[in-house]
Amino acid sequence: MPGSKVGDSLRTKGPTTNRVRRHEHSNDPEVPVGAFAPTAVQAAPPEPPAQPPRSLGDFSTASAEEIAEAAARHFRPDERERWKVRREMHDLLGHLAAFPGSTWQERWEASGHDAGRQVREAAGDNKRLGRRMNAAVGRAFVMRLIRPSLLGFRANGFSSYVPWFRSVARDSWLDEFCERADRLPVSAARRTRAKFDVCCALTVFGIDLKDLTPEGLLHYAVESRRHGLAGENPRSGTFAGTLAWPVLHEMGQFPPSTPRTLRAAVTRGQISVEEAVDRHHLRNRAVRDLLVEYIRRRSTGLDYSTLRQLSHLLAKVFWKSIEEINPDQVDLRLSEETVTQWKERLLTLPNGKPRLDMDNPLMAVRALYLDLHTWSVAEPERWAQWVAPCPIRDADLRHFQLRRRRLQERMANRTRDRQPLLPVLSQYVNDTWHRLKTLLEAAKQVSPGEEFTLEGTTWLRVSTNERHNRPPVRLVNRSTGELLRLSQEENIAFWQWAVVETLRLAGLRAEELTELTHLSVRQYQRPSGEVVALLVISPSKSDRERVIPMSAELFHVIAQIIRRHRDEHGTVQVCARYDLHEKVWSEELPYLFQTTHSGCQRAMSSTTVWRVIGRACERLAVTHPEFDGVKFAPHDFRRLFATELVNNGLPIHIGAALLGHLDIRTTRGYVAVFDEDVISQYQQFLARRRAERPTEEYRKPSREEWDDFQEHFDKRRVELGSCGRPYGTPCAHEHACVRCPMLSINPKMLPRLDELEEDLISRRKRAVEEGWQGEIEGLDLTLTFLRSKRQQTRRIQRSGPVELGIPHQRPPVTQE
Repeated sequence: MPGSKVGDSLRTKGPTTNRVRRHEHSNDPEVPVGAFAPTAVQAAPPEPPAQPPRSLGDFSTASAEEIAEAAARHFRPDERERWKVRREMHDLLGHLAAFPGSTWQERWEASGHDAGRQVREAAGDNKRLGRRMNAAVGRAFVMRLIRPSLLGFRANGFSSYVPWFRSVARDSWLDEFCERADRLPVSAARRTRAKFDVCCALTVFGIDLKDLTPEGLLHYAVESRRHGLAGENPRSGTFAGTLAWPVLHEMGQFPPSTPRTLRAAVTRGQISVEEAVDRHHLRNRAVRDLLVEYIRRRSTGLDYSTLRQLSHLLAKVFWKSIEEINPDQVDLRLSEETVTQWKERLLTLPNGKPRLDMDNPLMAVRALYLDLHTWSVAEPERWAQWVAPCPIRDADLRHFQLRRRRLQERMANRTRDRQPLLPVLSQYVNDTWHRLKTLLEAAKQVSPGEEFTLEGTTWLRVSTNERHNRPPVRLVNRSTGELLRLSQEENIAFWQWAVVETLRLAGLRAEELTELTHLSVRQYQRPSGEVVALLVISPSKSDRERVIPMSAELFHVIAQIIRRHRDEHGTVQVCARYDLHEKVWSEELPYLFQTTHSGCQRAMSSTTVWRVIGRACERLAVTHPEFDGVKFAPHDFRRLFATELVNNGLPIHIGAALLGHLDIRTTRGYVAVFDEDVISQYQQFLARRRAERPTEEYRKPSREEWDDFQEHFDKRRVELGSCGRPYGTPCAHEHACVRCPMLSINPKMLPRLDELEEDLISRRKRAVEEGWQGEIEGLDLTLTFLRSKRQQTRRIQRSGPVELGIPHQRPPVTQE
């Protein structure tokens, strides 16, 4: 049967089966590519049945009068109102009769409406006629008089299409689907959308629900996305049928091997080495084959994320750039000029920003050349032809350790900057959730339309005006008139609090956080009878499971998460989790950090964790300017956790075990040592050194020695502050205190520094007028020291005093 382009795309493909095809790529160039493309299931429309479902009869060649009478009898039981349906059908069929064809389907296709032209456009300026023709074409679709293309169907809008379709189809299987969809914990609009997607797909494919395959529904979802019919605009990137898919899967409509959600069906998953290299379109086929074979051999000892990075570095960063510099390059033997240009390109990213990580590309290329050298000895027939001098010289890696130290310094500074902000962030998420939780509990005690007062604020609970299975709670602030979506905000605040507190108290990686399950909570009974709560961390980066004892605070957070799941669902539901690094779906487990997506449960991703933390910092920046522009990464909590453990006296090897580090040097790199820690460690060193010296060297000082010692500290007090020169040493700078590095400025004397600066500037001006070059040089030096002292004093004043933990003398213990 002829049809439009979109109709052909939905009708001309061959028959399909219910077999699920995983990790295959569609050859259709119109299918979108990217992170979410139909690869787990191959998109293909179902084969049209030999006898299309026509419960009211076959009217393909019937007269307009017969069709109008049948429609009137079905859609208008009342005889007095049937004339309206007859007139609407006569208007539509009269319009289609003007086009050639022996059936109404052929006339519809000849009219051009399958290309997306609205039927009401045929009425011109007559809006009433347009509305009648729009209603008539909807009835023609449900009667299966016309089988439209997707664009031909969606170009026309229908407010009651689902009830019309169900009344004509008389399909008990479809009725069960609609009943299940009505029980979804989403809004009435989204439930209606799920039912509409299925009815639309059945109309376009010309089938009953029993013939709808996962490949067919996926094809409908892909086509809807391609034409911008799934979201608010063509660039929304969403798929149609996301809510309908899990309902059909639970009904048994799809085979058990089919992914439970549409997202799982369209996820690309892992790609082969060939695909990872070919996405960069290398010209030299021989080098392309070499890189594929080399990366495949290296893949046995690499995880997928590292393998993907290696493919990017060798194919895109290295050889693609070499081909752009020298298109005639045929092997790995590069000229000095080509190597120099490539290294210059390597300094900047494609967006023009400087490349901070220079070592990974250099090390990957160096490994390629050295591996080929080594492998050619054992297998010369395979690798010897590619042996060439390595373009990465020792001089290129000379500053590798220096760059690593600079990176370590930047990370330590980042940790120090965020250490004073962490308590503020923790307090904010805790206060926000508890405030909204208290408000939600109070709001549930009143009915919609009633007011209540909490902490001096009057709130009005308003009706949601939604047929929702779980009606959300919404309030209006009577003072400001602001609408508060309390249920939604409280849910966001809870998971915000749970994520921040778990990361802060456990020091987990983002991936480890999302992998926590109900089974991760264990208990251990010590020989003394004490029960210790344990948290089992699944193998992650180090591929080694570890167990950490939970503090009372961490146990409270985990208990609150479990309690929330039980209050909402009766248990911690099992769901799947998608690993963004390995590009695979996990088994269904009772994950603790899971939320509802498209009507079904799904574990959080590490990207969601980033967004939750970022949202908290953005909201906190409104009242705390120090958070403006500050971004907390999940790994920042891990570094702060390690720093707090070690600085509080925990042996570093124990900290390494808690963090899951295989090398203690990794833990040492995580720890940012603060000034007070340096002082404390130095004092402990002095105490140990004194303890090792002979006791006879420690005699009681004489009265004269003690008076001289105390007088020394009195003499160190000067106008601007105090001098830090040690006992027994005279002033080495002839009392030029502003220039002396031993001078510690008293913050109260900052105004005096301003006065001295004005005097020095006046003296310098006079020296310039008189031409006293030596005096100018001396004054400039003094001004430099003075401004440095003032800046240092203000910085210390802002940070406040540092508590060094000096012990106080305890009162003597009296024995009774």
